[in-house]
Formats: sequence, structure tokens, C-alpha cells
Amino acid sequence: MLDKRIHICQSKVKNMGFKNLFLKISVKNLAIITGMLIFAYCQPDLEKIETITAEYDEPVESLFDVEIVQSSYAKTQAIIKSPRIDRYDNDQPYLELPEGLEVVFYDTLMNPTSRLKANYAISYDIKKIIEAKNDVVVVNEFNEKLNTEHLIWDQKQEIIYSDKFVKITTETEVLYGDGFESDERFEKWKILHPRGTFKIEEP
Repeated sequence: MLDKRIHICQSKVKNMGFKNLFLKISVKNLAIITGMLIFAYCQPDLEKIETITAEYDEPVESLFDVEIVQSSYAKTQAIIKSPRIDRYDNDQPYLELPEGLEVVFYDTLMNPTSRLKANYAISYDIKKIIEAKNDVVVVNEFNEKLNTEHLIWDQKQEIIYSDKFVKITTETEVLYGDGFESDERFEKWKILHPRGTFKIEEP
């Protein structure tokens, strides 16, 4: 088989008028040249790839000063506000909130029960999950405050949780730990792996 390949190549070289040149080409060099030719023909069009990637990463819609009302049975459960929302429509559609968000939760009487703020967030439409990042703060009606850098809001199960470091400040103590779970209104919560507790002295 190798002799046939060399013969074919020799025939082509003869037609080009380079008979003596072929005699100097070794089998190793032939393999290198063949590889170079294959690479040249099979090399992808990088400009096309970059263009497709750029189009894929572009939002299909951008909204500004947005207010979203989340309700159930005609009763408002939460109001989400954001300076900007970018919508991406791909295999897993999502909304990006690059300038952060503020969420106010309400009870059945439309009284605010808690607030959630973050400097960045992503909302996954299919999963009904909002992922909040960067200086996440949650405050409930008991004036208890949660601080963390990463928080998940599962809208289907109506819970919030984190697997990162958290700090919870109450009127009497400050608690530290890793991991956190709570109902979405931040009323019944727990730190999964407590690190320590510090009492707050009354003035």
C-alpha cells in the first residue's frame, strides 16, 4: 500500500516537472506533507466560529427599569425590580440581571415580609430558579439579616438556600457558618454547618 501511495505521488510530481525533487523525499517527509495538506483543508473557519459565538452570546432582548409581579391565585407573592434585564434564548433560556435586583416578598394581606438584594442575578426560566450573587442581603420582618455571596431562590419549592459562607445577624447575636436553608420569606431558617455565635451586648 505504501508503494502505491509513493507511486501516485511520484506521478504527480513528474507531471509538475520536479522528478529529481521527489527522489529526495523520504517516507517520513511524505507523512509530514500529507498531514499538512489535511490540516490545511480541514482547518475550521475561525472567523465564522467567532461570529456564531458572538451571535449566540448576544441577548435577544434588553429591558430597563423592570418590575415583575409574581402572583398566585390573583394574590401578589413578590415583586422583583431590576435596572436591567437581558433575555437569552438558547437551549436553556435565561434572564441575566447584570445590575442586580431587589425582591420584596408579601403575605396574603399584601404586607411586606422580607427583602432580597443582590448586585447580580440570573433567572432560569425552565427550572424556575434565580441565582443571586455578589453582596447578597436578605432582611425579614423580624429585622434578621442574612449576608452571603451566593444564594439560590427556588421558586417552585418556595425556598432559598446557599452552600457558601453565610452570616446571620439577629437582634441578640451574630451567627456564622457554611450552608443555609430557609423558606423564601426568610422566616424559618437554619445554618447547615455553624462556625460560631457571638452575642450582641445591649448598650
